[in-house]
Amino acid sequence: MIPLSDANPKRRPAVVNRLLLFTNIAVWIYIVSLQRTPGALDAFLDRYAFDWSRFTHDFSTGAWTIATFVPLITHLFLHGGWLHIIGNMLYLWVFGDNVEDRLGSATYLLFYLLCGIVAAIGQGIVAPSPMLGASGAIAGVLGAYLVLSPGARIRTLIFLGIFITVVQLPAVVVIGFFIVIQFVEGFASLRLSGYAATEQVAYFAHIFGFFAGIALVLLLRDRTRRDPAAYGRYG
Repeated sequence: MIPLSDANPKRRPAVVNRLLLFTNIAVWIYIVSLQRTPGALDAFLDRYAFDWSRFTHDFSTGAWTIATFVPLITHLFLHGGWLHIIGNMLYLWVFGDNVEDRLGSATYLLFYLLCGIVAAIGQGIVAPSPMLGASGAIAGVLGAYLVLSPGARIRTLIFLGIFITVVQLPAVVVIGFFIVIQFVEGFASLRLSGYAATEQVAYFAHIFGFFAGIALVLLLRDRTRRDPAAYGRYG
């Protein structure tokens, strides 16, 4: 299943979601440019990707600095390939705007970053390895969307063997399929000897980010409901 668009009206432009999309794409273009210089990309990723082992080592030795925490944020804007960036940005484009609409722009940005941080730490605890990508934060967006709009219709591309079709499915089906796959693949990776250490997909980042998104949106949604000004003025 690949979501293409949703039929879920918004009351205002999703400014922060668009800025997140723009920033991710701009950083990806910069990453592509670094490939022309030997060693430049490795040095860049070594500095800004999140490495759980380095993170915990800094704490255990008391050598932590601001640079220890920076990768918790910066890794969310790095990607490892064209399919990685395209897939993540597609999901963010389809689902992020409605979550921002319900939470408010400033709250949405905080929500997004917190989901990404929880996702990175969760992945590090379960299957530590250097990681990058926005998918942990985006999984949080999916969790929030599931809470806020479970019945919203999602225009979805489906592959059925050699047949390809586009259908309208409720969000609970599309997002439910996503998280089930993460559980299946994630726990399968732990059962296979040596597999988790080399796996390129941070399944547990998706799982932790998803449930962080559910928990945070329940908390933040109640806050925005108590604050009508969060929605602005509409005639």
